[in-house]
Amino acid sequence: MWTDEIVEEIHQIREEYAKSFNYDLDAIFADLRKKEAESGREVVNLSRKPSLTKRWSGRARDIGGNTTDTSCGLT
Repeated sequence: MWTDEIVEEIHQIREEYAKSFNYDLDAIFADLRKKEAESGREVVNLSRKPSLTKRWSGRARDIGGNTTDTSCGLT
């Protein structure tokens, strides 16, 4: 069976990293957060948050129930 040397190296590095924290996910997560903060890079949150005013269909609706079509479709 063929193995990819690069993938195997990544698996080895990942295993050593996890082992250094005794496979404690909380400790690994804390270390990653610390490295993230020390990097000085801007951290962007890409998590999707539900919106009260827009739907994926392209329609915007205010909380009062009025509907406005914001799609680019032809009428």
